[in-house]
Amino acid sequence: MPHSFNLRTFDLNLLKVFDEVMAERSLTRAASRLALTQPAVSNALRRLRETLGDELLVRKGRGLEPTARALELWPSVREALRGLQASLSPAVFVPGSADNAFVLTMADATAAELMPALIHQISTEAPSVTLRVVPLTTRDPRRLLDDGEADLAIGHFPAALADLTAKAQSGDNVAFHHHRLFAGDYMCVMRKNHPLAKGPLTLDRYCAARHMLVSFSGRAFGFVDEALALRDRTRFVVLTVNQFFTAGKVVANSDLLTVLPRHFISVTGFEDQLAQRELPFEVPKIHVDALWHQRVDGIASHVWLRDKIETLANKAFPA
Repeated sequence: MPHSFNLRTFDLNLLKVFDEVMAERSLTRAASRLALTQPAVSNALRRLRETLGDELLVRKGRGLEPTARALELWPSVREALRGLQASLSPAVFVPGSADNAFVLTMADATAAELMPALIHQISTEAPSVTLRVVPLTTRDPRRLLDDGEADLAIGHFPAALADLTAKAQSGDNVAFHHHRLFAGDYMCVMRKNHPLAKGPLTLDRYCAARHMLVSFSGRAFGFVDEALALRDRTRFVVLTVNQFFTAGKVVANSDLLTVLPRHFISVTGFEDQLAQRELPFEVPKIHVDALWHQRVDGIASHVWLRDKIETLANKAFPA
């Protein structure tokens, strides 16, 4: 039977352990993130189980599976912990003495453009701050931000931003903020001596070619296919990959065509192996935005990082 709950005697550290174990589904990984021993994490979880009268997480294979009660509790626990962290964080951020660790999610093309200058600035101004960039695998990263898997998402999120705008206009609570970083366009790219590298690239010649698609989700249908569909045309996508660098290397050594961000081609390191052609049909400009959760909106360290990224984007892509 659970003990009667008394907040005065409850150890709030147990909630931090619970949050990490839920996130990792592993006592070993949770212990590593908490800088505790595995027995200490096991003991904390046992105490929380006794207090709440529920197993919370049960062994399944090599990992742990949460109970229904744990799944019900976790969002509230995580939000409460984040709220406390935000409230107790220093109001003034001092880069030179800070040791924050940030997680960013973005496409490799965006990272190649922004990260060299960003890490140079951070290494100079805040040498103990660390960054981790994880692959962007979706056009709607709100779940990643809501779950705390990333602090900031940078990319092209048209549907997500449209939904946020609609909610704001209808008076609904909006849990995310965003800022336009830059706008860009796409080029048709192929190997230097591709048969289509010379002469007019007509719509017919484009559609008759063999293509490669960069798709973060793995879905073999992208904005180019949408633009072609409006013209009652299709293309044959032979290969789908999830990185722009991979796409560039493949087309440099094959007869496939692909579509790459114009700004990315110059930072690939193998631009001289590629031929660039304007697409023979119109596609909308690609807007790249920063997106973050409202809970970190006013935290000084996050404001500092977003300002750095915005400044670098303005320099790299002047309006």
